[in-house]
Order: sequence, then C-alpha cells, then structure tokens
Amino acid sequence: MQNANSRPNTGMERKIQNGGGKNPNPWHDAFFQAVKQELFEYRDSLEFKNQYPLTNESLRIDVLVIKKTKNLVINKNIARIFRADNILEYKSPDDYLAVTDFLKVNAYANLYAAITPGVDFAELTLTFVENRHPRKLLKYLTGTRGYTVEESSPGIFLVTGDYLPIQIIESGKLPERENLWLRSLVKDLRARKLWSILEQAEKSGNKAQLSAYLAVIIRANRKTFLEAMNMTSEELPSLEEIFEEAGLLPRMIERASQRYLEQGREQGVENVARNAINKGLPVDLIHDITGLDIETIQELAMREEN
Repeated sequence: MQNANSRPNTGMERKIQNGGGKNPNPWHDAFFQAVKQELFEYRDSLEFKNQYPLTNESLRIDVLVIKKTKNLVINKNIARIFRADNILEYKSPDDYLAVTDFLKVNAYANLYAAITPGVDFAELTLTFVENRHPRKLLKYLTGTRGYTVEESSPGIFLVTGDYLPIQIIESGKLPERENLWLRSLVKDLRARKLWSILEQAEKSGNKAQLSAYLAVIIRANRKTFLEAMNMTSEELPSLEEIFEEAGLLPRMIERASQRYLEQGREQGVENVARNAINKGLPVDLIHDITGLDIETIQELAMREEN
C-alpha cells in the first residue's frame, strides 16, 4: 500500500526502474546505492528515486529522496537539511560541479514543484555532491550571488541566501567512519580500503542491492582489486560469497583470467598455473585459464604442497 506522502510513479519512471530506455551512467547508479547505504538506518522512512524523470523528455533528477513522514528527523551529516522532498545532483570523479549545474538544478527544483501534485516548494532542498573542492562554484555563490557559505562539518558546505536550503558536499573530505560509501566513490582506492568496503557490504546484509556500487568501484579500481585478491586464501571465500550474491563472480574470474594470461606471455604457462594454484583457484578453472590438462595441474599442485 502506497504511503500518503509518497509520490506516484510515472510511466516513464517505471520504465527506468525496470531497466528500459537509455542506460544510466554507472557512477550515478553507484551514487544512488551509496546514498541509500549512508541512510540505511532510515530506509523504512524514506523513499528513494533514481534518475527521476521530470517530464517525458530527457530532464532527470540524479537522486530524489522523499520523506514518508514529513516530521522525520534524520541525524546524519549528509541529510540534516532534508525536508519533505530532497533533490541530489552528483558528479562522478571524471566530472565537476559547474555554475551551469547549479542553475540547471535550481530550474529542476522549480519544475518539479510545479508539475508534481502534493509537492510544497517550501519543503524542497538541494544537495550537490562531488569528490573535489568546488572552488569555482563556491566563488560564484559568494561573489556573484552574494550568498553565505559555511562549512558546517567536514566536507559539508551550507549555502544561505537562496529561497531553498542548499548544501554542497565535497565527498573527499567526508569522515570515512560516517560516510564510507560516498567517500569510496573514487578511482584511487587502496587494497586495504577496498577490502574494508567488501567486508562492510557483507555485514550490511544487502549485498545484492549494492551490486551496481560494487561493480563500479571494482571497474574503477581494477589494479587495486587484483591486489586485494592476493590476500590470504582463508579470506577469499568471503570475497567470493560477496560477488556471487551480487552477481559479480563471473566478472571477477574473467578479470583474474586476463591477468594470468598476461603473466603467461612473460612467465610461461606452468608459472601461471602455479600462481593460480597458490591463490586457491579450482583445478577446472586453472585448466580453462592455462589450457593445461587436469593431470598436469594436479601434479603441479602436489609439487607446490611439498
């Protein structure tokens, strides 16, 4: 049963949620899951909309977060300004927040309030998120617009002077303990950090719902991921469980295979097989990677044990 305060899904929105239409940017899908994970404690009280369509054209809000109960108080650094309807604009590590983005999202807020039944314009907020320091945008807001900008907590800049509550989040400055998911949307993770994310995903109990997030993180940090795979064999089953439930194990095997094939050109097929054996890969998978027959692989495994 739909909550009285929730917004009805449009036909276009249902199409997007079911995977139809143009594929969204993977970084934005990861950002959507990161926001949900950051606010996981409030999951039953919030409604999350990914790539929310304003019209039947290509106008979309990156993330829309709607309070199911308007008087809900969210004690989370990234959401303290939240009111009933909250618009989030995200820039991937390859992009940045420009003045035009600020103007565009302001226009989206006006249009969203104008065409969506039940939306109170006074209950809207705007949040802009990027990994780097938005120097040019902040200069525009304080200089050209005459707004006041205050860093209320590490990485969170409150903007006052507009008719809507606005915050700009520099995700690279957010405290890691409180904002692991947003802090980790980067392309330069270290192996220990990546492993920590995978462990937290396992503990969260909703690994499958983090599949897009994990896929983007691994794709952007391929070398780091392969380093993380070099940890002890006792830890590997936990890693495999994460990816198996998230539907990513085939990709993990494929990428591992590519690495071993590259090594094979330099070291020889048997050395590749030994490396794979030491990493605990199954015999049949080593056979697929190297082309060696099963008996040869088993002999190599016995030699490695001795």
